[in-house]
Amino acid sequence: MSQQARRNLFIVVFLLPTFLFFCLFTLYPIAKGIHISLFSWSGGARKMDFIGLGNFKELFRDPIIWTAIKNDYFLVIGKVIGIAALATFFAVAVTRLKAVGSSIYRVLFFIPNVISVVVIGVLWRYVYNPNMGFLNSFLSLFQSDRVQTAWLGEEGTAMWSLLWPSIWAGIGFYMILLIAAILSIPAELYEAAELDGASQNRQFWSVTLPLIWNQIKVSVLHIVMTTLNGSFILVWIMTEGGPYNSTQVMGSYLYQMGFRQYHMGYAAAIGVLILGLSLLTTVVLQRLLKRDPIEMA
Repeated sequence: MSQQARRNLFIVVFLLPTFLFFCLFTLYPIAKGIHISLFSWSGGARKMDFIGLGNFKELFRDPIIWTAIKNDYFLVIGKVIGIAALATFFAVAVTRLKAVGSSIYRVLFFIPNVISVVVIGVLWRYVYNPNMGFLNSFLSLFQSDRVQTAWLGEEGTAMWSLLWPSIWAGIGFYMILLIAAILSIPAELYEAAELDGASQNRQFWSVTLPLIWNQIKVSVLHIVMTTLNGSFILVWIMTEGGPYNSTQVMGSYLYQMGFRQYHMGYAAAIGVLILGLSLLTTVVLQRLLKRDPIEMA
């Protein structure tokens, strides 16, 4: 056996197990979900009635699914803006601005990432509690009458109330990633900028931001993907899609239809929709965030 053949065999031996796991736990579930979406099935019955694209036709006539899509992208936009801006600000503050107690800030901001999403949801439900919640108690300090706003129980405030814990829970992880990216920038670049008379603000826009842009791009894409595919956990814990389905996201609606109303075929169609929108959004963002690479000398 030639050296090239042995090399190829070595690569195949190491790649094959990973590829098999990928097929078993990724490709097969996707194919099975697409298959189930073509049937009317309760999820427990043996009989599956083939209806073709019937579930998808019903999907686009369902007003709740349009509300869910709108809510998903509301969270996507809000989290991208909020997390990316705050994570970048705090990353710069603890590295370039040398904020006092920077190591403490890193730990404090990262704490939500080691807490279960369920715990975060329960915690923020107490924060928003209309009778004994921290938020209403704090606002009552500035008014003569006690504030008893049902933040999660009113259609006008429920989605906004879900956005803030989502941002709070995500800042620390992306801040750590951006800190690592900033610390990898050669100090000589900042020294040269200072010799040219560049302020801290100018150094951020001309040196820091261009050189950490790839990390910001990866962070934004990760925020989008995790929001479209995983935001339902926090929604389900805090509101279960209410009031009046005003906080439904595609994931929570999929769970409701599949495991509470036993329309598994319809739930699978929602899953296919989530997959399609996730791929489309990723492709669009890849193009929007594309920039020419910058090489560090």
